[in-house]
Amino acid sequence: MDLTWTEFEKVEMRVGTILEVNDFPEANKPAYQLTIDFGNVIGIRKTSAQITKRYQKEALLNRQIVAVVNFPKKQIGKFMSECLVLGAVGEEGDVILLAPDFKIENGLRIG
Repeated sequence: MDLTWTEFEKVEMRVGTILEVNDFPEANKPAYQLTIDFGNVIGIRKTSAQITKRYQKEALLNRQIVAVVNFPKKQIGKFMSECLVLGAVGEEGDVILLAPDFKIENGLRIG
């Protein structure tokens, strides 16, 4: 099913920097809880991400990523996810994060 350009423009993909990474033992599949800074306009958001196959917690700190910030919040157990981190999904379900090539301002929109 094809999207119209107008539909695509509604998706707000933004650049953010990971400030905090915690284990998420309550998740059904291995995941981390992330706290991400999307700049002054959007602020700090939390999410969970199933990225444990390729990423250690320490390697994620201060890393810039791309996420969708205008989906409705989603309750995952006792945790409220406020954005969706984007990545390419490999054949075995491992996720490779999407990220800018250079350090840029948090909150910039992907277009």
